[in-house]
Amino acid sequence: MNANALSMNARGRARRAARSRAVEVGARAGFVARGVIYLLVGLLALRIAFSDGGGEQADRGGAIAEIAEKPFGNILLWALGVALAGMALWRLSEALFGQAGPDGDKAGKRAMAAGRFLFYAFVSYSVLSYAAGDQGSGSGSSDRQTDDVTARALQWTGGQWIVGIAGVAVTGAGLWMAYRAVARKYHKHLKTGEMTKKVRQAVDVVGVFGGTVRGAVFATAGGFALAAAVQHEPGRAKGMDDTLRSFTETPAGPWLLVLIALGLAAFGLFSWANARYRKI
Repeated sequence: MNANALSMNARGRARRAARSRAVEVGARAGFVARGVIYLLVGLLALRIAFSDGGGEQADRGGAIAEIAEKPFGNILLWALGVALAGMALWRLSEALFGQAGPDGDKAGKRAMAAGRFLFYAFVSYSVLSYAAGDQGSGSGSSDRQTDDVTARALQWTGGQWIVGIAGVAVTGAGLWMAYRAVARKYHKHLKTGEMTKKVRQAVDVVGVFGGTVRGAVFATAGGFALAAAVQHEPGRAKGMDDTLRSFTETPAGPWLLVLIALGLAAFGLFSWANARYRKI
């Protein structure tokens, strides 16, 4: 057997492994874990809307800390971390071999899958590190981290441009998320034929509402980063927690944050629907 044949055989085995049952189970577990985190962030945001939140963080770190305080919380954190690692491996397989569907091999889709792999790998590492005892890892304040990163970037040559471009990118990503939710682009990724009419309607409610709110939160955070760049003030940039708290400063007061919190919780439910019906 020549080298080309051996290489093709190796690629074939790798592709079959990427399409294996184990990768599918890992991806579905990852959607469950993502849903848990968004539901908890929504709950924490609700607490903040009706009080000062008691020092709690309405972000991923706050959700991790919330889980850790519950009975068997550490076991749950290990399960979440492993599930998110499964999500990361599935995204890596999409980056290497393409996504499910006729246009899954497009370079743009594979690049986005690579970015999602890096994101979920980082989140998984943070959760597992926290479960292993490094409490400064997964539960760190997103606001403090955002301030630190923004301040460091603004000190670089061309730092304002870098932070500004990042802000525009995050804003654009948020608007793109919201558009895809409103246009129900997620339908092509779901096994809608296996849903009853009522289930499909329920998935559309949480998918459109949750996806739109999630996009709005990202776009708002990107706007704050852009303001930090224009005014050269790192404190203008906000993490998830401060971004959510900023909605209480609008004329709608805390009720807008209530709406946002319900939307984030809805996206958590939508993630659980993906765990059942996603094409993988």
